[in-house]
Amino acid sequence: MKAVQVTGPHQLSIVEREKPVITNEHEVLVKVKMVGICGSDIHIYHGTNPLATLPRVIGHEVTGEVENVGEKVESVSAGDKVVIEPIQPCGDCYACRSGRGNVCSNLEVYGVHRDGGMQEYLVMPEKLVHKVSPELDWKESVLAEPFTIGAQATWRGNVRPGDTVFIMGAGPIGLCCLKVAKSIGATVIISDLNESRLDFAKEWGADHTIDASRLNVIDEVMELTKGEGANVVIDAVCIPQTFEQAIEIASAAGRVVVLGFDERPSPISQLPITKKEVTITGSRLQTNQFPGIIEMLNSRKIDTAGMVTQVFPLEQIHQAIQLIETSPEEVRKVVISFDQ
Repeated sequence: MKAVQVTGPHQLSIVEREKPVITNEHEVLVKVKMVGICGSDIHIYHGTNPLATLPRVIGHEVTGEVENVGEKVESVSAGDKVVIEPIQPCGDCYACRSGRGNVCSNLEVYGVHRDGGMQEYLVMPEKLVHKVSPELDWKESVLAEPFTIGAQATWRGNVRPGDTVFIMGAGPIGLCCLKVAKSIGATVIISDLNESRLDFAKEWGADHTIDASRLNVIDEVMELTKGEGANVVIDAVCIPQTFEQAIEIASAAGRVVVLGFDERPSPISQLPITKKEVTITGSRLQTNQFPGIIEMLNSRKIDTAGMVTQVFPLEQIHQAIQLIETSPEEVRKVVISFDQ
């Protein structure tokens, strides 16, 4: 079978591997249909992801069809359309004992620490394989994992009906946060430097958009909220400057959700945090978000139209990555299809 493997910085190739087989009665063999390309895949390709081990088959946004199951598998059957939950916690550390396996001390992520889904077949533990409606298009089901990231961020920010949520960044994750926050009943403001991204965010339900390339973001949010600030700020840009702005923009008793891995420090004083009693929280991957997102996709409570902008066959993986890197304004989500 064919697989996309990274062996070093800028060293990516399509390789031939043995088709995996079920060796455990609780395993599922999945025929991969479509895989989304995430920013973390690009970082692995560039050699800038410090968590990845090489060589590595990338890909963690995976949807496919069950081909076979182990003897004791009960939740899925051959022929089912499924999505993959790409994290494997240890189950023993403090985070796992607290129900937060996404930040497990010994966490292994498929496509980062373990070989991921950008291969024709994949064997996974039953607990990490989730059935979705057969009526979903592959371009819809492939978005389940990114939407769990948005669901996690809104959960970490304790987004409630009636809250004003300000999302910094209208890329794929910011857009997923937007959809989930709107489904909860929040008013959503979103900012970006790209006008076309903001136009799409408006189509996707944003109540207000801010062009950060020409407007003062802080002033705009304060005007829109009549001086109160945003009750929840989700930083999906993830640079020191946006983290600083998030603290200032947050309302009294507000929450700031941080999604970034930038190691550069942000000069933030204690006063606004203490004075407003702001809660600052990180958000990584997801905790038990797949069932809720799948229900929303199945019921069409989340409309994904327009998120997938390009579909490439496996053989054109290099062209797909080149498009992402050279024409980001043309891209929301690029996916690789194993059926083309």
